[in-house]
Amino acid sequence: MDWMEALVVVVHVVIAVALVGLVLIQQGKGADAGAAFGGGASQTVFGSQGSGSFLTRVTTFLAIVFFVTSFSLAIFAKQRADVGGEAGIPMVEESAPSEAQVPALDEGAGEAGVPAGEGLPELE
Repeated sequence: MDWMEALVVVVHVVIAVALVGLVLIQQGKGADAGAAFGGGASQTVFGSQGSGSFLTRVTTFLAIVFFVTSFSLAIFAKQRADVGGEAGIPMVEESAPSEAQVPALDEGAGEAGVPAGEGLPELE
């Protein structure tokens, strides 16, 4: 992993945690009805509109950055997979065993290739 990919991973994780926090901080749309009847919205830090539009803008920006880092990580993964196939990593190929590797069966052999009567316990 090169330094650029590591940086994107760190930014991606920080943005993900920040998005979770921002979504949990925001109030639902149902809370606006109570604030309309004098719920003290004019005394908030973000003005009479409340923190809704500010948090919504920040959440939207972080979501866009999250998607960009997601696509960047996908591109890094594809490049690593393409290079890995060409960089001398041996590819495993299965082949049928040759005749020299297959033991010859005797005439008296059972189905599994074990001669009849060999290696089996005696039944009384």
